[in-house]
Amino acid sequence: MLRAAKQITHRGTNKRITYLCCKVVASTSNSYYSTLNQKAYKGRAKNSSGWSQYFLAPRGPKGWTIPPSSRGYGMLVARVLRGALKLRYILLGGAIGGGVTLNKKYEDWKDGLPDFKWLEEAMPKGEKWTQFSKALVEFGSSIKDVIEIDPRLRQLGEDKIDEWRRWFDTRLDDAIEAADYQGSTLNESREEIKAKATVTALSLSNDESRKKYEALQSQVENLQTEVINVQIKYQRELEKMEKENRELRQQFLILKQNKKTSTKKIKKSLIDMYSEVLDELTGYDSSYSMADHLPRVVVVGDQSSGKTSVLESIAKARIFPRGSGEMMTRAPVKVTLAEGPYHVAQFRDSDREYDLNRESDLSELRREVEFRMRASVRGGKTVSNEVISMTVKGPGLQRMVLVDLPGIISTMTVDMAADTKDSIHQMTKHYMSNPNAIILCIQDGSVDAERSNVTDLVMQCDPLGRRTIFVLTKVDLAEELADPERIRKILSGKLFNMKALGYYAVVTGRGRKDDSIEAIRQYEEDFFKNSKLFHRRGVIMPHQVTSRNLSMAVSDRFWKMVRETIEQQADAFKATRFNLETEWKNNFPRLRESGRDELFEKAKGEILDEVVNLSQICAKKWEEALSEKLWEKLSNYVFENVYLPAAQSGSQNSVNTMVDIKLRQWAEQSLPAKSVEAGWETLQKQFLILMEKARRSADHDDIFDNLKVSVIDEAMRRHSWEDKAIDMLRVIQLNTLEDRFVHDKSEWDQAVKFLENSVKEKLAQTEHTLGEMMGPGQLTRITHWKSLTEDQSKRRHVKYELDKILRTDEKHLPTLSYDELTTVRKNLQREGVEVDTDYIRQTWFPTYRRHFLKQALHRAYDCRKAYYLYTQQGTECEISCSDVVLFWRIQQVIKVTCNALRQQVINREARRLDKEIKEVLDEFSEDEEKKAQLLTGKRVLLAEELIKVRHIQEKLEEFINCLNQEK
Repeated sequence: MLRAAKQITHRGTNKRITYLCCKVVASTSNSYYSTLNQKAYKGRAKNSSGWSQYFLAPRGPKGWTIPPSSRGYGMLVARVLRGALKLRYILLGGAIGGGVTLNKKYEDWKDGLPDFKWLEEAMPKGEKWTQFSKALVEFGSSIKDVIEIDPRLRQLGEDKIDEWRRWFDTRLDDAIEAADYQGSTLNESREEIKAKATVTALSLSNDESRKKYEALQSQVENLQTEVINVQIKYQRELEKMEKENRELRQQFLILKQNKKTSTKKIKKSLIDMYSEVLDELTGYDSSYSMADHLPRVVVVGDQSSGKTSVLESIAKARIFPRGSGEMMTRAPVKVTLAEGPYHVAQFRDSDREYDLNRESDLSELRREVEFRMRASVRGGKTVSNEVISMTVKGPGLQRMVLVDLPGIISTMTVDMAADTKDSIHQMTKHYMSNPNAIILCIQDGSVDAERSNVTDLVMQCDPLGRRTIFVLTKVDLAEELADPERIRKILSGKLFNMKALGYYAVVTGRGRKDDSIEAIRQYEEDFFKNSKLFHRRGVIMPHQVTSRNLSMAVSDRFWKMVRETIEQQADAFKATRFNLETEWKNNFPRLRESGRDELFEKAKGEILDEVVNLSQICAKKWEEALSEKLWEKLSNYVFENVYLPAAQSGSQNSVNTMVDIKLRQWAEQSLPAKSVEAGWETLQKQFLILMEKARRSADHDDIFDNLKVSVIDEAMRRHSWEDKAIDMLRVIQLNTLEDRFVHDKSEWDQAVKFLENSVKEKLAQTEHTLGEMMGPGQLTRITHWKSLTEDQSKRRHVKYELDKILRTDEKHLPTLSYDELTTVRKNLQREGVEVDTDYIRQTWFPTYRRHFLKQALHRAYDCRKAYYLYTQQGTECEISCSDVVLFWRIQQVIKVTCNALRQQVINREARRLDKEIKEVLDEFSEDEEKKAQLLTGKRVLLAEELIKVRHIQEKLEEFINCLNQEK
């Protein structure tokens, strides 16, 4: 039809129109026109809604003929011609309107683009920028050539595209100038220029733009935090899977060999054993208040003083991320140095080794360190106390344990937390307060010594200098800036009041980020060989220079202090262990020392056992529980919105009609959702019943109660019924409510009983409401010495008048007429009781409801034996049993709903709940804070401490034995 309309539009000849119209009709399905013509022959009265009645039935299987009637033929051609001409105007109008709409959308899109006119006012003008713009022509052209215009935009016209290109060129030139204003050069990449242009534009913008930028930056930080949390979660899952994979592989090898393989114990190096002891002590006593006095080298210094570079020089690898003046070390990093055949690094909680001779592994290691630091900073903080532990092994490395701390700062920037400065000071004092910690005090030689902040802290913790080693960095710059005599005083310990065991001078690099450790060490040696400052006799001793001499001196001092203190630490832990074991025997003589991990696994097993018991509940019990909960959820709606409005409406026909309408609306809207809600609550209730039953057992341990409750609450919060269940229940319930006839006597009896019980329940509630309104009866007042209040007395008088109305007309309507209200009020006035009409209506509502429910209960009694009369006369039975039929329909809906919910619980929901409980348990098992919060008490704390002390004492004894053998 579209092709025919186009041809009609272009040519417009009557001959062509007639030919095309006939062609359109001939190409249509024969069966379709056969049906239309059959309707036309039967008469226009049966088919009077279209032009199809003028086509005749086909006379052959492949073609059709036009009837001899000239009137029908003329009308046919006229109608087709009119439709074709109308189609032409529709196409022309649509083309014009579509073009206008597309142009309008383009204008709206163009207006929505950001406006950079403020850059024209912010940027300075002059010959300088004119000259510089010429130098950037070639670079700007290279960027423009990269841009590709969407071919679909070409349909909007070349003028629009040129306008868009000019706009983009202008904005691009402004961005390039802004980037150069901040110090960019022509050799920088396009990505760097764009980034600097953005920063410059934001810095030069007005206050409103600055606020928007700060809000955007806050959003970016929040997104980064979320990404870090997700990465941590998946990293834990990956490590867990790797661990399970290794265990499964070992089991497979054992089964394959069909014999038990004795696992060979790998002999650890002395420094590795000592590092493990330190890790255990860090987790046991992080405040150093009890026994963690073992030596470690604490690297402290001002920010950007070169302390990280000193540590990297000792480790012979660039293992830490670097920044341009910003704080990079945000958490303590414990580095264990050990000698080995290969230069590798490894984190304590990971099995991966990083080859430090490969630049790709070094980059990944630095990224991992930065990631762990950012992951440890939570809650808007800048620094963290969480220790990142790693081991670096390689040829020629000195064995020691170093802890790199965040640099001391004197001024905070706007992007730091308010307590950053104090947190760094406390952390530094925390590590230096260990009486056996070796303090490696780093001083920047390129700045004035009086500007140092770290020296005061060191003097407070080690005033005699018995465990402090002073290191002057960047002496190559100090030689150019400082007086040689001043440097001599610093390295001889005469410039500061701070005292130290030794003073050393090192060079930490040439200010290049990409220099390797070998290049830095070579530069350092060349500097000290050629430096005039250190060639002068008496300025400094040869053993006080180079990082190599520093690392050897620190290592010697470290092992000397280890040998002096390790025995004392072992004896202290032995005494602590004896005291804890005695306390345990006195308080818990019949229990074994079970830590949190063991208790958690036991509680996990008990919870999963109850999930298994949930699937073993019989179908009958499920349906009973579901039916009870479902009627509890639905009963109020059935009475208030369906039964009472319909039963109080009047005639039998109107009752049935209203019931059908109400039930259908109910089934289409709220009934399926309420049913799913009842199923979910039943599942939760049955599971809690099983947990409560287990809690009352003889072997129950109440130490798991908080954990079990928390796990179940979290799993239930996450659990939700499948969405498709609502649609499925809606179909089932609608089909069930369509049945309006009770099929047999047993179902009739069940419906009557269901009606009686439901009415009795509502009648009891109404009686209770009336009792509260009217007050206690005469007997109760006498026996319990109670009296009526003024309001209760008024209610009794009003009720007496209302009872007279109901006795006069037992089939009274639910509302009182105006005359009845006036009569009641006047009767009460004659008795001296003044009430308004609202007061009368409030009393009338429960009074009439009780009257109506009693009548409904009598009708239910009369309908007990009326089933055969109902089957003979249908709904027009002499005894009105529409109440029974309604409650039979409700009962059938409850039955089919309970059956469907039971199948969903057994087949789907119980398994999904089991899966969610396992997920919650896995998450809790990885969260040490959560376990400490849920598994607490004197028994748990004492067991945890005893297990840790016993473990540390065993490791200390093992280390001492190996240390004595090395002597």
